[in-house]
Amino acid sequence: MNAVTPSLPPLPTTHPSVVAMLAHTARQHPTGSALVCGERRLDYAAYLASVATLAGELVALGAHGQRVATLLPNSIEACIAAFGVLAAGAQQVPLNPLLTARELCAILNDAEPLLLIVDATLEATVAPMIAAAGIRHTLVVGAGARRLDRELRADATLPPLPEPASLALLQYTGGTTGRPKGVELTHQAIAINVSQREALLPSRAGDRIICMMPLSHAYGMAMGLFLAAYCAGTLVILPRYQPAEVLATVAREHITVFPGSPTVFVGLMAHPDFAHTDWSSVRICYSGASALSAQTLRRWHAAVGAPVHEGYGLTETGPVLSFVPAGAAIRPGSVGVPVPLTRIEIVDIETGTCVLPSGERGEIRAHGPQCMVGYRQRPTETGAALRDGWLYTGDIGEFDADGWLYIRDRKKDLVIVGGYNVYPREVEEVLFQHPDVVEASVVGVDDDYRGATLASFVVPRDGARAVIEALAAHCAANLARYKVPAAIHLVEALPRTSANKPDRHALRARAVALAQAAHQRPPTPPDPPSARRR
Repeated sequence: MNAVTPSLPPLPTTHPSVVAMLAHTARQHPTGSALVCGERRLDYAAYLASVATLAGELVALGAHGQRVATLLPNSIEACIAAFGVLAAGAQQVPLNPLLTARELCAILNDAEPLLLIVDATLEATVAPMIAAAGIRHTLVVGAGARRLDRELRADATLPPLPEPASLALLQYTGGTTGRPKGVELTHQAIAINVSQREALLPSRAGDRIICMMPLSHAYGMAMGLFLAAYCAGTLVILPRYQPAEVLATVAREHITVFPGSPTVFVGLMAHPDFAHTDWSSVRICYSGASALSAQTLRRWHAAVGAPVHEGYGLTETGPVLSFVPAGAAIRPGSVGVPVPLTRIEIVDIETGTCVLPSGERGEIRAHGPQCMVGYRQRPTETGAALRDGWLYTGDIGEFDADGWLYIRDRKKDLVIVGGYNVYPREVEEVLFQHPDVVEASVVGVDDDYRGATLASFVVPRDGARAVIEALAAHCAANLARYKVPAAIHLVEALPRTSANKPDRHALRARAVALAQAAHQRPPTPPDPPSARRR
């Protein structure tokens, strides 16, 4: 062990699948409010009946044991379709409606689904891909087409529940470079992960959970769709993230649980309606995707009165690996402790076999029942990620002496500047501390002289007078010389991936183009590094 293992509460009720979980909740709370989307509202009895009706139709079309893709914006249809596909014994392939035609085509060709459930507004986009991908059946739903909660059969019953070890989800990861990888997860993996998260962050019966995150994404599923069904809560669905509508919904719907991301928290605090919003119903907030700055955590808690509990995970881990437990004091920068039944270790970057002690940085590896089976049709990538029962995350982290985990960066984002290891996240944290900075992202750019240099992209606060010279001086005062960015660029917004993370690939390309255009000369090299890198 490379850290103290915190004592954890016992694992709460675990269902063999999320389908069984929904069925249990519907039996216990048939008239409870399940889904809200605008004027549309659904109780749990109607929810389950809608799922059973769709599942029966899918089974009749031969979907059992096959893959069914869903291309749906946040909606009641998206929720019913997700559970309906799983209830049919099929593997769901959730697709993000924000993906381009090129990205969708690549995924559909790799997944080879038997059937596609698509929103009416997106039908024309995918029409040319359907034959090319060999998709035999298409169900068009949504406004102007079928409403899945209006064609339910009151006497519909669920097909036999899927086997826990059978495949449930095929979720595709980012894919900013090369082909996206399809992550294969079992029913047991995603169901037990709900309970693992619940052990650290207990929900309350009837919680009202806002859902602005995409329901096609692992985070939206785990912290929205499945969370609500587990606690007999109400999932209040927003079709998309619009700050004014989010703030209005919090007060109107008496939201109690607020899952967000750094982009959401920062964006809402900058909105003019934020200070006038009634947050009194909100008891807890969650954050994932990337780390929140200490300043953002403090400002949010002071304004809202509810803490932000940060967590960590990957699509490959069902997705939750760790969270800051309910009731624990927030430690800025930490993503908490491992969920029950999960081991997390920090190992050396070079071999991945030497377990490092607390306080030392290395690659994060995890072992637990929520981990993926592998990547679809990608044996080489599967073998690299899954080794000797461990999932190697590609993230750089460290434990403190109490067993709390800190994410420092991505292994692939490590930049070697003049022989020194530099983690961009550390530089970003310093930039976040400047009062004029809203967002920042730092990337490495190849350099013939130093190996690489750092380029930072900064979104200044509205009305701020941030200047490059002031930001450079701020970095110089708080970072070793070799960690100070060689270039600082002020931008209106950061490019983002389909998972709503800063797109480092796009930023690197932009940094190279800007450097070439300006004919920048290499800055003065740092002092020589020690013989052994740290």
